[in-house]
Amino acid sequence: MKINENTVLQGKRATLVPYTSAHVPRYHEWMQSEELQRLTASEPLSLEQEYEMQCSWRDDTDKCTFIVLDTERWPGQADEDCMVGDVNLFLTDPEDPALAEIEIMIAEPSYRGRGFGKEATLMMMSYGVRNLGITAFEAKIGQENKVSICMFKKLHFKEVAVNSVFQEVTLRLDVSDQERRWLLEQTNHVKERSYIELKLPAEVLET
Repeated sequence: MKINENTVLQGKRATLVPYTSAHVPRYHEWMQSEELQRLTASEPLSLEQEYEMQCSWRDDTDKCTFIVLDTERWPGQADEDCMVGDVNLFLTDPEDPALAEIEIMIAEPSYRGRGFGKEATLMMMSYGVRNLGITAFEAKIGQENKVSICMFKKLHFKEVAVNSVFQEVTLRLDVSDQERRWLLEQTNHVKERSYIELKLPAEVLET
């Protein structure tokens, strides 16, 4: 999705930046992990396939993705040295374009359990509500991923289905006026900035 190709969302812990080709090698390295493959229900891809997937994420109108960076370390260091994970929205129901499936992955083990996933998820939800017209979110999570299920429930999601075949739980949040106000309050510290402008000083210094 090109709407966020120049968007940076800076929070206290997490900063969200658009997924570019510069992030692909590190992302590819992450996805060699059998644990992450299992938790994200993903198949390992070649590096070339990963670059093709990044182009798809950028161009497809039904996908929105951000790479999660460590706010304290960026933009003083290269993106790939600050990468923590990613957060995604899928707009895959043509009958309900205001429904988005949300995914969060904190790939770096040392960043788990420190609030990065929660803040990145709230920031993405707020972005979806404000910029994409989203009025409902669903999260599909493996039954074994108790930490992620617990986090989404703390964000007011309710369990609506269990798929015993795929061993997957579906949680949902309908964004009422009250939920919208709560969501915007939770993210009122977030600054939206230009990716090009933030990256330009570092690139100038390097040349």
